[in-house]
Amino acid sequence: MSAHDIDYHIHGEEMQFVEIELDPMETVIAEAGSFMMMDDGIEMATIFGDGSQSEGSGLFGKLLSAGKRLITGESLFMTAYTHAGDGKKRASFAAPYPGKIIPLDLSQLDGKIICQKDAFLCAAKGVSVGIEFSQKLGRGFFGGEGFIMQKLEGDGMAFVHAGGSIIEKKLELGEVLKIDTGCLVAFTRDVDYDIEMVRGVRNMIFGGEGIFFARLEGPGTVWIQSLPFSRLADRVLQASRHYGKGGKDEGSILGTLGNLLDGN
Repeated sequence: MSAHDIDYHIHGEEMQFVEIELDPMETVIAEAGSFMMMDDGIEMATIFGDGSQSEGSGLFGKLLSAGKRLITGESLFMTAYTHAGDGKKRASFAAPYPGKIIPLDLSQLDGKIICQKDAFLCAAKGVSVGIEFSQKLGRGFFGGEGFIMQKLEGDGMAFVHAGGSIIEKKLELGEVLKIDTGCLVAFTRDVDYDIEMVRGVRNMIFGGEGIFFARLEGPGTVWIQSLPFSRLADRVLQASRHYGKGGKDEGSILGTLGNLLDGN
């Protein structure tokens, strides 16, 4: 199934949203909860799976598509927004936390992108949102994403979201890039993704960066985030514990002395 040809514009800096421009009878699919606003004349419908029908028609195909989404930790349902009137209409979808929205033209990326489980935001109807199983035990246990990642396939536009700033790296054949396992957002089909142990016992124990790198070998394209949501959540949790102990004088000398005395 050929994906709908949609136009878009990304607004904002730290808290972004993507505005999708729809021609008559064009449809965009989105994760439940990502909707921000839409023009009058756009019809909203809750659907099983992604509506791509890539798994075949009928009830079984729909259940299989929805089941794959459930495995990745997403909802069984997605929402389709269809322009049923005349002229051009717009629907907008917002990022769930500070970061960047990455537009991906799958027709220019060999028709397939593999990304972290919670990265997908929305896409043109016809893009298949499935699962990618890791066939390497080390990558599954220590890669930061487990054995299952999301897979976006098709020839249309898809939009993914990740935390902080995003950098796109193009790797040549045989070129290797090592990154923190939590910073990997997405990569193209030909990139070889594995894990590599940090060298040196002292680095493992006292380095503070874990004991594994994500190892990516080209050719292909890789997207990397500067602030994984798990890292942000850890800092928020640490801060909440600090303030829960009464640490409200953080910027003052007394606050510093108080922290020393109470163990913070």
